Amino acid sequence: MSNPVKILALDNEFQAMLLDDILKERGIPHIMKSYHDSAYDGLWQTQSSWGHVDAPEEYRDEILEIFNNMSQESE
Repeated sequence: MSNPVKILALDNEFQAMLLDDILKERGIPHIMKSYHDSAYDGLWQTQSSWGHVDAPEEYRDEILEIFNNMSQESE
């Protein structure tokens, strides 16, 4: 994957798993990065956000559109 950048922050593991599945299904290269730190037993993770998704810049708009559609469907 060429030059991954931070695309968006994720609130929880459920969001991350769902988005990960959709991106894999569509063949969009990405990396899910969790903020979990075992030294603090995940305390930092729950105070900030679950983590974020990294991907090449050229996929930014597509990933954000997928995330927005995914979020609207869960409401």
